[in-house]
Amino acid sequence: MPAITNGTPAPDFELPDQHGNLVRLSQYRGKNPVVVYFYPKDDTTGCTIEACRFRDDFEKFRVTGAEILGISDDSSESHDRFASKYKLPFTLLSDQGGRLRKLYGVKKTFGVIPGRVTFVIDREGIVRHVFSSQSTPARHIEEALAALLNL
Repeated sequence: MPAITNGTPAPDFELPDQHGNLVRLSQYRGKNPVVVYFYPKDDTTGCTIEACRFRDDFEKFRVTGAEILGISDDSSESHDRFASKYKLPFTLLSDQGGRLRKLYGVKKTFGVIPGRVTFVIDREGIVRHVFSSQSTPARHIEEALAALLNL
């Protein structure tokens, strides 16, 4: 699979959310831009910082019309606990086994830690921005907002 870069159609997917409901990327096509962010693990320091920043800036994302989808290998049950604990107002998806992570080319850091990569996808399903950084989780929010404002 070629790398997912700016201008690439975002591969469609269907994954269970924190409530066990199936969510498809294509359900937003023609309606909303989507921020898809892959993160390593629920309730860890960097991932909590990132999720809470998305939560704190949630209204800024709503103004752009964007949906936020956080994705990790954790179970739907783990996502439900994480979302409840931090009052996360957006969807978390379970990619157990990491199939989607691989499809999107999100590499592991040091070969063991699932990568942290954010994709901004426009209403037509085209990737317009990719940001990858394991060590600066809060910057993912800034990058995503800036990209959305330029759509």
